[in-house]
Amino acid sequence: MSTGQNHPSFAASRSSAKSISNRARQKEKERRAPKPAEKKPDASGQTPPKAPVKAVDDADDKKKRKRKRRKVSATPIGNDNKGQTGNKPRTGASPTGERRREDELSEVSKKQVEEKLKATMALLQGGGKKKRQKMRRDNRERIRERQEQMEQSSHSDKLQVTEFISVQEFANLMNIAATEVITTCLSLGIIVSINQRLDAELIELVAGEFGHEVEFISVEEQAEDLVIEEDDPEDLLPRAPIVTVMGHVDHGKTSLLDYIRKTNVARGEAGGITQHIGAYEVVLGEEKRKITFLDTPGHEAFTAMRARGAKVTDIAIVVIAADDSIMPQTREAISHAQAAGVPIVFAINKVDKEGANPDKIKQELAGMNLLIEEWGGNYQSQDISAKTGLNIDLLLEKILLAADMLELKANPKRKAVGTILEASLDKGRGYIAKVLVQTGTLKIGDPIVSGEHAGKVKAMFNELGKRILKAGPSTPMLVLGLTGAPQAGERFKVAESESEARQLAAKRAQISREQSNRASKRISLEEIGRRLALGNFKELNLIVKGDVDGSVEALSDSLIKLSIEKVQVNVIHSGVGQIVESDILLASASDAIIIGFQVRPSVNARKLAEREGVEIKTYSIIYQAIEEVRAAIEGMLEPTKEEKIVCNLEVREVYKISKLGTIAGCLAQEGKITRTTNVRIIRDGIVVYPTKEGVKGELGSLKRFKDDVKEVKAGMECGVTIKNFNDIKVGDQIEGFEIIEIRQTLD
Repeated sequence: MSTGQNHPSFAASRSSAKSISNRARQKEKERRAPKPAEKKPDASGQTPPKAPVKAVDDADDKKKRKRKRRKVSATPIGNDNKGQTGNKPRTGASPTGERRREDELSEVSKKQVEEKLKATMALLQGGGKKKRQKMRRDNRERIRERQEQMEQSSHSDKLQVTEFISVQEFANLMNIAATEVITTCLSLGIIVSINQRLDAELIELVAGEFGHEVEFISVEEQAEDLVIEEDDPEDLLPRAPIVTVMGHVDHGKTSLLDYIRKTNVARGEAGGITQHIGAYEVVLGEEKRKITFLDTPGHEAFTAMRARGAKVTDIAIVVIAADDSIMPQTREAISHAQAAGVPIVFAINKVDKEGANPDKIKQELAGMNLLIEEWGGNYQSQDISAKTGLNIDLLLEKILLAADMLELKANPKRKAVGTILEASLDKGRGYIAKVLVQTGTLKIGDPIVSGEHAGKVKAMFNELGKRILKAGPSTPMLVLGLTGAPQAGERFKVAESESEARQLAAKRAQISREQSNRASKRISLEEIGRRLALGNFKELNLIVKGDVDGSVEALSDSLIKLSIEKVQVNVIHSGVGQIVESDILLASASDAIIIGFQVRPSVNARKLAEREGVEIKTYSIIYQAIEEVRAAIEGMLEPTKEEKIVCNLEVREVYKISKLGTIAGCLAQEGKITRTTNVRIIRDGIVVYPTKEGVKGELGSLKRFKDDVKEVKAGMECGVTIKNFNDIKVGDQIEGFEIIEIRQTLD
């Protein structure tokens, strides 16, 4: 108002402007939405000027906002009026700042992307093939490191340990002092030392006390497991398919391969039964296409071999005899192939034989939900005769067709990685391993490691016994140079150097040794109590030696499965090679029998066995060994005792004589009674003598017409007295019985 008095010329316009601005503010407060105020004309009929009003209002508002901003920063929050007024500009200012920061970030990220793109294009255009490969490797390493970091952050509490880790190593993993682990074990009632190995159960308990989860990993995973690097697609070349032939024993698997190879393999196996995995490379047709065949055993003892054959294969041929049916080993072979996820080709063999019924086999397959292509399914099938060669060429065409659909490729330029099929000890050449290269190329002089054994490739032979200098993917061969016989199914790889191979093998051997020492069969207290309650618990200790590792493993597994409640079968040692003096000494110390499968004892070992009284059994067919051990177990069993009724007498008269006691005049109704027959007295269907458990009734005398006799047959009369029993009455039945022993069997 004072301003209007000092400047009378602007009084009217200022008063009208103030009234308009006041009305506008009031409407904004009521409606809570900024709407333009409706301006009314003045007395002259003209609308008041707008520009001066806005200028004055804006100037006043700006001054007020500045003053209130300063007041808000200086005054406490408790002043509601000022706080609310002062907060209005802040709420309007924050989105602008955020947008500015987002713009800066987007500019920075765009610059980084452009720089990265330029660098990548420069590498791709300027560099050669090696630079591009290096760039891809670096990218893969960066991605792998990032994934590992993410996994570590998400599983920070999970400890990856092998069983039987030491206290000190376990404490280091948890980043705590070893004394804390020892104290925790003491609180659990277990005394441990700093270098003592902990079993799985104790590891989980201690880790739980410190809030960690435990994940147990295998020896190979800890001792640098075989990690197959990703190959460059440019380096991949087509390779031969690996085909495993599976099926029931004597259904014609080896005969089929025999015909394909044009050699007589079947006659070489003992009893005509395949007992090793045979690996053969066959060249077919004018195109010289190669197929690697694996012939697996069909006997039930070789389950592990069939499972290994299915794991390394690309295609499985299941041979079924047309004159038989689908047997248990056939079903098992199909299950192994399905579990490995490989295509199956059914070869229905012996179609030329009398009584052959291929349709019956196909119907049984359909019952297992395995429809062949002829019946509208997805499985290939071919009727063949391995003996005459009927339709073998059609079967091979189907195998090659299945291989083409799989588009099998491998990189022959890298270091070899593969699988041990079998391992054996040759007297003249040392340890021999039958291997299958799966990727890469194996050369003479390469340092290799497989399981706990390492060495340098000294020589390589193909299945025909010819020396070869190198072997590419899908090639089976014999390798000389390993320091021991690896387990069948073990992976092998070429190491960087011979020393690295030895170190890796030694580390695996140490961990495996600790596991075997600590994982020796422990019997729980409940099991001990149960076996003691049974009484006469016995053990049969065996030492198994064989020519190849696969057969030793199969025989050992089959023998252990013969264990029953009262007889435990323990294979205390198994190995490849000749039976030697150390085996005899071990058998003598542990009261064991030595089982030799296609191996013989040395001269010194045989003499030592005679002196020590150790029994050595040698076999060339696996099921003969199993049957003889089964018979030995049955011989260790206590025979069961059963009661057999041999006669029945009816008491007709009773005579009491002071010196002899009560004499019963009887009629033998059935059977035959002798002086040694055990008897019982039955009255009205109830046994009245003997009534005590374990007591047997015996005859005091057996007479006919006052003469002692040895036996009385049915239909004859006799007089008898019963030892320690005189209460015989007319009408009693005298039942004679004997206890017979029946030999127990494992069936």
